[in-house]
Amino acid sequence: MPALLVAPWGVAKDRNEEALKDLFFGASMFEAHQERYFDAIVGLDTELDQYRRLDEPELDPFSAHFGQAQFSVGDLELSYRMHHEAGRAIEAVLKGNVPQPVKNEAAYRLAKIHYHKQQPRNALHALEMIEGRVPERVRPEEQFLRARVFMELGRFEEAVSLLRDLKGESRLEGFIEYNLGIALLKAGDAERGVAELTALGKRRSGDPAQQALSDKTNLLLGSYLMEAGELERARPYFDRVQLEGPFSNRALLGAGWVEARAGRYDRALVPWKLLQARQATNEAVQESMLAVPFAYGKLDVHSTAAVNYGFALDKFGREIDTLTASIISIREGKFLEALRRKEADQVKNWVVTLRDIPGAPETHYLLDLMASNDYQEFLRNYRDLNDLFERNESWLESLTAYEDLISLRRNYYEPLLPGLDQKFRQLDARIRMRMEERDKFAARIEQMLVTRRPEYLGRSEELESLEELRQLRARTRNQVVGEDSLRRLERLEGVLQFRLATEYDARLTEAYKRLQQLNVEIEKLQTVYQSYVRSRQAATHSYTGYDDTIRNVRARLQQSQDRLDMLMARQGKMLETLAIDELERRRAQLENYQIKARFALADSYDRANELQEQREDQRKVEALQKAAEIVIEDGGAEVAPEPESSTAPADGDPLPQQNPPELGVPAEGASAQEVEQ
Repeated sequence: MPALLVAPWGVAKDRNEEALKDLFFGASMFEAHQERYFDAIVGLDTELDQYRRLDEPELDPFSAHFGQAQFSVGDLELSYRMHHEAGRAIEAVLKGNVPQPVKNEAAYRLAKIHYHKQQPRNALHALEMIEGRVPERVRPEEQFLRARVFMELGRFEEAVSLLRDLKGESRLEGFIEYNLGIALLKAGDAERGVAELTALGKRRSGDPAQQALSDKTNLLLGSYLMEAGELERARPYFDRVQLEGPFSNRALLGAGWVEARAGRYDRALVPWKLLQARQATNEAVQESMLAVPFAYGKLDVHSTAAVNYGFALDKFGREIDTLTASIISIREGKFLEALRRKEADQVKNWVVTLRDIPGAPETHYLLDLMASNDYQEFLRNYRDLNDLFERNESWLESLTAYEDLISLRRNYYEPLLPGLDQKFRQLDARIRMRMEERDKFAARIEQMLVTRRPEYLGRSEELESLEELRQLRARTRNQVVGEDSLRRLERLEGVLQFRLATEYDARLTEAYKRLQQLNVEIEKLQTVYQSYVRSRQAATHSYTGYDDTIRNVRARLQQSQDRLDMLMARQGKMLETLAIDELERRRAQLENYQIKARFALADSYDRANELQEQREDQRKVEALQKAAEIVIEDGGAEVAPEPESSTAPADGDPLPQQNPPELGVPAEGASAQEVEQ
């Protein structure tokens, strides 16, 4: 029975479907949707780490996505197969002070991690931690996961109940029906299981994934019914599988065996002949190379069977040579080299592309090796380790580039900064003086708002005139001056005082406006000042304080490289061992096919020769009978000579020139009745 199908799942969606608020979070999600999970995890981890260090995190736009980011990290780590990290992240949420719906969703995600680690009991334990209902947006996935866990634990009746309730969920269309059919078959309800899977197999879809699911369902049912001996029921299921698809080869092989088991070998040849012309590395195709001559032999067409056995022997010989070359190539390390090639990264289905890389016989049977989920996991792990190794190599080279950049900055700034600092100190002193004058002016205006001081708002000529008038009056105290002159002085002083008093409000308003304008200019000055200070600090920080950091990072990267190199060696050795074991199994299978083909070829030749001899003997008997009839008709005349062709049969042995006793000329005196007899 094939493995249970699992619906695809990805990064957690925004639970409130909110618009994007933080661009860095959006960039991480973009990387995740491109299946560049490592870059997405690095981006999210960096954002989360910086967010937790903020004094006022609520002001950061990332706060709108903080909850989603925590869940997304767990999903991304699971997608990147970092099961331990993903489990720890979600367990931290379960232990935190969060609402129960959030805990329920975290428990669901933890159960999903355990399920992907093939730990169904731990997954069920996590699901039992759910209290109440999970959020509606993940409820179908949670129920579907629970049903699959029950199936893994052999609790098929409970799985059937859950899957029936889920029917109609568009997001899990096809997957629910497939697993429901499997659960019914496992639970012993074969008729309902077959009916459920039959309905799924009859669907046609433009979606390649859905169509592949239908083909897999039909292949499953056809094989199931054929093994049960229900050949007539099995035939339509094989016929429904597409001729071009991942399951077409096995379906053609199964369709042929249905007809062969029913004794209709001529009809079995139709799918087998189609299959025989396909890619010779496929196991179903290789089996068909023996099945075709087997069917011809059953139809007593032994000469054609012999020709096809010879064709199969040639193919098997070439494939055995290819497998031998592949095994040697793997032992030389070329298989791992092919896995590291960048040509395979240009397309999504890199496994298929590997077999098209020239000069790589070690990848010739890779698609068949990939039938194992464990082997796929090993392959992905190895490629991820290689990707990390190459990233570290790139980062180590970048550190050297950083050191060169820092050296260039130091050589550029160190001669310039002392002169700039001297000019800045002079300018800074002038700025401080102007700032003090501005503060004094602002203080006077604040004071005039409380106490009227008209003299503070006098113009320079007015203040000078008032001062001159005061000096003149002071002189008049010691001199004899006429009353007329004194009145004139008082009148002039009064005019000035009157002007200052009457224009005080207008002048105060004007002074306040000028102060506001001055404040605007001061703010611009402060902005430029702070900008220069920051630029000056940045200039210093751009080349100082990096030596220790770069040294530590280089040491950590080198340590990681050593560890990655060790892990890649272990993983690569495991890949090579599994690949060699699989290829040796295939080679042994082909050698077994080759032995069978040789014996069958010899048997076909024997049967063909035997049949030819039987036909030749039949021809001889017919010729002798014809000669006897001629003798009888001539009434004892001499036997007419045989045609030349009859005296030399195909096998080269001359025919006897004398008639057999039973066909000889009757003796004299024999009665006509005896002759007739």
